[in-house]
Amino acid sequence: MIPLRDRNPTRKVPVVNIALIVANIAVYGWSFSHGSGIERIYFQFGVVPSDVVSAFAEYRYVDAILPFFTSMFLHGGLLHLGGNMLYLWIFGDNIEDKLGHMRYLWFYVVCGLAAGLTHLGFDPGSDVPTVGASGAISGVLGAYLVLFPRARVLTVIPVFFFLQIAELSAIFVLGFWFVIQFLNGLVSLGYGVEGSGGVAWWAHIGGFVAGVGIILPFRRTLTHG
Repeated sequence: MIPLRDRNPTRKVPVVNIALIVANIAVYGWSFSHGSGIERIYFQFGVVPSDVVSAFAEYRYVDAILPFFTSMFLHGGLLHLGGNMLYLWIFGDNIEDKLGHMRYLWFYVVCGLAAGLTHLGFDPGSDVPTVGASGAISGVLGAYLVLFPRARVLTVIPVFFFLQIAELSAIFVLGFWFVIQFLNGLVSLGYGVEGSGGVAWWAHIGGFVAGVGIILPFRRTLTHG
């Protein structure tokens, strides 16, 4: 299922959400301007679990921690970038509307860090760089599911060789998304990132759970605010 837009108006201009989208696009353009050198960028600024473990063991804390921040703005291709930005555009504005600009930025970064740490915990020996905003965006999806479970989401549904467009509730769209991540995460446990199509499923799961966990205690206040 591919969401196209939601029917959930906001009261404020989502300046932080827009800035995050612009930053991701700008970093994508910068990284791909390096041509074949982009692989070096992935290893330098992405999260390479084995390198992070080594850096912590050698007390090189900056080298260990910094990639968790920089990796959130790197992407592996146009489809990777486009898919992430589509989800952020659709669902991020409502979370920013509820949290406010600075709290939303804090929330986004914390979910991204939780996603990276979850991936590290499940595959600490991997030497494959992990990049992308999907962990942080997964946290946004988790928060949206908590705050707006009944919001209507216009969604493309593939049915055999045809595409059907339907309006579904957010709890169904995002719940289905999470189930897919979780099932793929279970399958990937025996194979690592290399055997899971290069997708860090547990980063998605970690970010989503972090988003739910952060927002849930404030649900009543935020939904009535």
